[in-house]
Amino acid sequence: MKSFRDKRRDSRPPAKGGAQQARPHDRAAARPQAKPREEQTGKPDNQSAPKSAPRNLARRDGALPAEHLPLILEVAPNADYALLDSGAGQKLEQYGPYRIVRPEGQAIWQKALPAKDWERADAIFTGDTDEEGIGRWRFPKTPLGETWPMKHDGIDYLGRFTSFRHVGVFPEQASHWDHMAGLIAAARRPVKVLNLFGYTGLASLVAARAGAEVTHVDASKKAIGWARENQEMAGLGGKPIRWIVDDAVKFAEREERRGSRYDIILFDPPAYGRGPKGEVWQLFEDLPDLTDLCRSILTPKPLAVVLTAYSIRASFFAIHALMRDTFAGMGGKVESGELIIREKSAGRALSTSLFSRWVA
Repeated sequence: MKSFRDKRRDSRPPAKGGAQQARPHDRAAARPQAKPREEQTGKPDNQSAPKSAPRNLARRDGALPAEHLPLILEVAPNADYALLDSGAGQKLEQYGPYRIVRPEGQAIWQKALPAKDWERADAIFTGDTDEEGIGRWRFPKTPLGETWPMKHDGIDYLGRFTSFRHVGVFPEQASHWDHMAGLIAAARRPVKVLNLFGYTGLASLVAARAGAEVTHVDASKKAIGWARENQEMAGLGGKPIRWIVDDAVKFAEREERRGSRYDIILFDPPAYGRGPKGEVWQLFEDLPDLTDLCRSILTPKPLAVVLTAYSIRASFFAIHALMRDTFAGMGGKVESGELIIREKSAGRALSTSLFSRWVA
């Protein structure tokens, strides 16, 4: 499916019925490639494609996995990223050398830092701040370029100012990335990782650096181009990463038929989206099928499956129950809760998303 991350990340109220209106992926274009190496199994066109036939789902036999909930995974301020302050519907962040102000619907409290600290911002997202609208960036000091160099735990990548307020990285995911890297290192064997709805590739780069063979899938060709730029910038060009432009569900279905299997699967689907051939994704309707499909493409000795859900009207108990039912009979544990970012100014927690992960 197309990566509608930009419309999911700021926790704006979803449209009627829990699904949000479709909106394009980040519009910032990656630098053109002479001959892309990514495998393009899903070519965009103007025709709507029928959805795949629903899977024949039945409740699985076997004991449910152990459970751990609620689990709150926290990202604290560090040299690469910090949530400096928040409040009054905004957040003040430090991304490498830049201070950035963006809308934040969940920041319903008052700002802790004085106005002078907010006024020192290098970039402010302004204009149409409706979740479905296109906005723009204002640069109070020096006009900044579209991209700037960033780091995550020693991995270089490009930050990018986009018209949908996002900058190409979602710091709260660092907790999942660190956990995944630990699993890969501890396995002491070859590990295959599938990253569905992979966006700009930070998770894939973390997995590759840890020693995994990675398959990264996203329906946006621009996002794949940006991810490949990040790979080169990180000095990981020699690592085994397949960059695939395709609908995530249809790719996983083909992998099931081909007998391809993975030790770790990450999937971070939108609340609502369209694939490259007009395929429609509705989280509450389609998530059970995709979760079951992820189980079917695991290796005999899998390590983990990680689901993250943004901007949905649901509790993490819902996806927790889905994951436990789906992985019945496989042992292990299902851990579910929220991803949060800890604010530097007053220590408040900004919740960004729900998650549930099965760990063998």
